[in-house]
Amino acid sequence: MNKFEALNLEDSQNSDSGEEAAFDEQNNGEESDQKEKVKPLVIGEGEHQLQFPYALWFSKRPPGKQQFNYEDNIKLVGKFASVEQFWSLYIWLVHPSELTGHCDYHLFKDGIKPMWEDEANKRGGKWIVRLKKGLASRFWENLILAILGEQFMVGDEICGAVISIRFQEDIISVWNRTSSDQAVTTRIRDTLKRVLSLPMNTIMEYKTHDNSIRDNSSFRNTAIFSS
Repeated sequence: MNKFEALNLEDSQNSDSGEEAAFDEQNNGEESDQKEKVKPLVIGEGEHQLQFPYALWFSKRPPGKQQFNYEDNIKLVGKFASVEQFWSLYIWLVHPSELTGHCDYHLFKDGIKPMWEDEANKRGGKWIVRLKKGLASRFWENLILAILGEQFMVGDEICGAVISIRFQEDIISVWNRTSSDQAVTTRIRDTLKRVLSLPMNTIMEYKTHDNSIRDNSSFRNTAIFSS
């Protein structure tokens, strides 16, 4: 049994919790953030270990605020290193399509912060796919299962992924380490199209993190936006 087959041992569609569950997990993560930084992830007996450990983060823009401190606003929900640990966290989360306001889930390899300036991210970029409302939950689940199942086949290039819930549309992005490696970015694009079953004419944008920083330079004194 390979890792991707193991990911399907559980039925993720059984999670029908309220939004409070996500914020409870978020707050628990905030309180134990320092512990999580030094506490190693332990694989239980019989668990299916993932190739990389991951951390799930959550952020929500305060209502009415156009400028805010992004680093202070993003909260750690939890970490996992096996298939079973992933599902034990995931089943309690609010589905992206059920979230309200301006908020994001960030799934990144453990040790990589979902910020442009992180050492693993700063020379990289992201593929961006804009979605009609109502599609976010299905696309997000398909994407993270593909990432955890190592379907992208680009070694350690994948840093993480983000689902951004917005008022008019939702946005999925996949972050990688090396924006200058065209072969890698092309493979990520093609795999993303396949795992999301995107039509051939789907418009996708690749944006380097350097360009993202420049585009948001007017906010640099107060915020760093990730999407």
